[in-house]
This record gives sequence, C-alpha cells and structure tokens, in this order.
Amino acid sequence: MFWKEGETNINDDPEQLASRGIDLQAVAQHTKTKEEKWFLFKLDLYLLTFGCLSQIIKYIDQQNIQTAYVSGMSEALNLTGNELNYFITYFNVGYALFLIPSQVMITRVRPSLWLPGLEFCWGVLTGAIAACKHPKQIYAIRAFIGICESSAYPGTVTLLMTWYTPLEMAKRIGFYHSCQAIGAMMSGALQTAIHESLEGKSGIPGWQWTFILNCVMTIAVAIIGPFMIPDFPDNPNPRAFWLKPRDKEIARERLDRFTRSSPNPINLKCALRTLKNPLLYMFIYMYVGMLIAPSGNSFFQLWLKSLVNKDGNKVWGISALNAIPMGGYAMQVAAVWIFAFGSDYFRTRWLMILAQVVIGFPPTVIMTIWNVPDGAKYFSYFALYFCTASGPPLWSWLSDMLPIDAEQRALIIGICISMYYAVNAWSNVLIWPTKQASHYKFGWPVSMALWITVAIVICSLRIYDLKVVRPRNYRIAQEMMNNHEGMIEEQPKTVEEIDQKLGDEQEDKQINTAKVLPVI
Repeated sequence: MFWKEGETNINDDPEQLASRGIDLQAVAQHTKTKEEKWFLFKLDLYLLTFGCLSQIIKYIDQQNIQTAYVSGMSEALNLTGNELNYFITYFNVGYALFLIPSQVMITRVRPSLWLPGLEFCWGVLTGAIAACKHPKQIYAIRAFIGICESSAYPGTVTLLMTWYTPLEMAKRIGFYHSCQAIGAMMSGALQTAIHESLEGKSGIPGWQWTFILNCVMTIAVAIIGPFMIPDFPDNPNPRAFWLKPRDKEIARERLDRFTRSSPNPINLKCALRTLKNPLLYMFIYMYVGMLIAPSGNSFFQLWLKSLVNKDGNKVWGISALNAIPMGGYAMQVAAVWIFAFGSDYFRTRWLMILAQVVIGFPPTVIMTIWNVPDGAKYFSYFALYFCTASGPPLWSWLSDMLPIDAEQRALIIGICISMYYAVNAWSNVLIWPTKQASHYKFGWPVSMALWITVAIVICSLRIYDLKVVRPRNYRIAQEMMNNHEGMIEEQPKTVEEIDQKLGDEQEDKQINTAKVLPVI
C-alpha cells in the first residue's frame, strides 16, 4: 500500500497531488536511529503505560455503578425506578461541563500535575459511594466524579498526538483506547471475585467492597502519574526522570520532521478559529453518532437479568451476569487493535471508520424488529461491541488534517467528547429508559438512523479532505520546507498566516522534492 519511493514535485498543483493520494507530511526516506528507537521504547514504557493504567482504572470506576446495581445495590438502597439512568446522567453532566475547561487547563498547567491530581480526587469520591444510604447522595458524588474524570481521555489523547508521529499514532491511540474495554472487563471480573470472596466480609456487602477497592486502585495510579507523564516536548516535565536531554532533542526533531508542534495556551482567538472550522461540526457528529449508535450494548446485563426459564427461575445468576459481557469487551479490544493497526498499516482512516458503520447497522435492524429468537439478540449485542472502535482512526484523521494547529486539535477533541456527554445526558434517559428494559422501543430505531447519517457524514468528510484540507496542508508543507531552506525570514505561526502569505502565487518557487507515502 506504500507509495513507490521516488521524487515528487511538491510545487505541483495541490489538488492534483491530493487526488493522487500523496501526503507530504509522511516522509518515507527517514529511518529511525537506535537512539530514536530507544526513545520511542521509553515513551511507550512510561507515557503509554500510565495512560493505559489510568484508562483501565477510569473505566472500572465508570462501570462499577452498573455492576454494583445488578449485584445487590438496587435491593440494598431500594432502587426501583430510573435511578440507574440518573446515576449515569449526573456523571455525564459533570463530565460534559468540565471537559472543555480541562482541555484549556492542560495547555496552561503541566499535564503531569493536572491529570494525576484529578485522578486522585475521583478515587476518593469513588470510595465515598460505599458510604451512601440514599440515591440523592450518589447523584451528587457521581457529578463530581464526572468533573474529575473528564480530563483523563482527551488529555491523554492530546499528549499522544503531540509525542507520536502520524505513522505511530493510531496504533498507540488504539492501544490506549482498547483499555476502555479492558477496564470494563476487569470491572465485571472484579465484581464476580468480590461476590464470591468478599460478600459480607466484616459486615460489608459485596457491592460496597467494589467502590472501596476501586478507590484504593485509583489513588495508587494517581501517585505515580507525576513521574511518568512527560508533559509536552517544548516544555518537558523535570520530574520525568527517564526523559534525558538527548530524548528531548529527539522529540523536538520528530515534531519538526512531520510539521507538528506542541500546543500553546488555548485562548479566545483559537476558540474562534475552531468554531469557524467545518471540521469541528463533522467530527462532532461522527464522534457522537458512533458512540450513541451502539450504546444499546450497555444494557446487555439488564436483558440477561430479564431472561427466565419456563419454570420462572432466572436463567443467569449474579456471577454470570458480570461474566458474560466480558466476551463482548474482549471483542471490543480485538476490534480496536484491528482498526487502529489497519489505519496505520494501510494509511487510511475513513475506511476503518466506515467499516464499523457497516458492521453496526445489521444488529440495530434485528433489535428494532425485536420479535426474533434469543440467539439473534445475543448476536446483536455482541456484534455491537465490535463497532465501538472509532476513536483511534477518528483522532488520527483529525491529526492528519490539522498537523500544525495543536491547540485547535486539543479543543476539537474536548468539544467532541463534551458534546457526546451533553447529548448522552438527556438522550440516555429518553431513548433507553430503565422502565422499558429490556425492550427499548425508541432506542434501536434511533441507533439505526444514526448509522445511516454517520455514513453520509464520513463520505462527505472524505470529499472535503481531498478537495479542501489536503491542498491546504500541501501549501503549508511547502511553506515549512521553504522555511527550512532559508527562503523566508520568518515562519508564519498559523494556517491563516500561511495561506495569506502564499495566496495564489505558485510561480517562481524553487522546486523541492521529497519521498512520500500515500494516505488513502
């Protein structure tokens, strides 16, 4: 799938270059030195490892409310209505409100202090749920947990976009993203182990032990964060003992090689620039749509709990209710790795996203019909886990389209995720009401419609990428290369300045050549 090595005139018409699938950002002739390989290994060992541990803990802490609900919490607190939906809703509200401010703060406060500090706070709050006696207490705590957790995923993705090159990025984001499913799997396994070994120990019910153990695990990960997060290449973390002076030089060289940059503090000018960018609205719809469309699998446990034998006995016990969905999470991990590695290997983002739409559509049709054998419903629930892997190719596509505007990338990520939680805060109760479990009359048709419209937006963005974004990025790459050749005195700082400087003047430019890779 790689472009045959050769020379390409980067002063050719940008639209013609785009139609040939040439990406000037990915220079094929570079070979990693031993120093760079060792640096990359350490980056994976510390930054990626911390991100993965934090993500696993984050999803254990998010899923514990559902596993506890079906493991004795609902009976202990006399929860008979939509309390589970409200637990999720209050979390989503806190998450949505603080996510964008957190993305702004991460460009102004060292991530090595900001991210672990908030993780420590949500760990303490998670433990506090064990002492709650009334659902209203849990509503308040869940809102504050959402506020603290809002920093973790977008903040870490922003760091990964800054430290890794386009040829390395999707795999790392994919590995990080897969830890969501690993965390969900561990939540079920942890609850099963607690039910079998700690239920009633010291007079404490198993569902309370869940929150106590989650609290201890979260705080432990938060403590090591300040030493494992390297901050940004232009302003590295002095507490990152593993980041040597030569590593910092290599990091800056890698940014220059792919015309990347560390984010500057996000300000009003950046916010206005982002709001004017059509990419923002396309990414919002794709991201939100591709998370809500398969979200019916979140209620897999409630459907399993509703199944009864002919004699009226439950088909599945508590241990099985927590164990069965782990198969779906394993499929989600596999899907994330397949689509993330495929995105980097085949140098295509949009096809990896569109493939998940194709996989996700049939299960929603089956569940909309509903009057089908239970085997078809099992298939549908499990299949939906395989199309929840859009994050890695989606964020990598964003990075490809905004290579030098790191602040706008960070802001778009924050806005997209914030919009998802804002929409999910009301849509979750509206289309997936607990009282309708396990047959959701509106949820599945809505999911089916979302898959169709998301497919249309993906194809539209693909056309916009070819016709508008890539030609602009080729002009930027040309200007950056001319700058390195000493042909201009001062490098423009923004996309707008570069476009203004270049204008429509393509004549009398020195011809530069570069060996390049295709992006499909």
